[in-house]
Amino acid sequence: MSQPSIGSAAGSAANALGSGAKGLAKVAQGFKDFVSRGNAVDLAVGVVIGAAFGAVVSSIVDNLINPLIGWIFGQPNLDNVLAFGPAGKDEIRLGAIVTAFITFLLTAAAVYFIIVLPLNALAARRKRGEEAEPAAPAEDILLLQEIRDLLAQRPSPAVQADVTNPPTIRPQDGPPAPPTA
Repeated sequence: MSQPSIGSAAGSAANALGSGAKGLAKVAQGFKDFVSRGNAVDLAVGVVIGAAFGAVVSSIVDNLINPLIGWIFGQPNLDNVLAFGPAGKDEIRLGAIVTAFITFLLTAAAVYFIIVLPLNALAARRKRGEEAEPAAPAEDILLLQEIRDLLAQRPSPAVQADVTNPPTIRPQDGPPAPPTA
């Protein structure tokens, strides 16, 4: 019983390795199908943009939010506030949890007000623009379209000359006969 050819590198590998590689061929074909779908490409683009956006959010937190916290509380974060525990042992630092929570809330607010809200407003403006009926063409556009249509109906001078005076080919006008040896 011969193995069906898959038509890919995985199929070639399956043929070269024998019937034990059928699972590998199925996995490779499944991966190829997954990658071929637009969802995988969209996901990859989202991850790359998310990583780049992460740098922007980190910059906002480090250069805007943490200095504001420092101005209010006297230090850039609350990590060492509410720290307690036995001497010489690891401390329980509730301030670090508060810092993380405040940073999360402020970051979420920054993302919402700087990114989400403007994009939602832009999407609403675009949606309003799509619902409007297209305006009728201007009078000069209608005139140009009419001229175009009239010109398209007229045959060109070259076509008209071919129709009224078709070319004739006479035997003496053909190529010369090859020389006989």
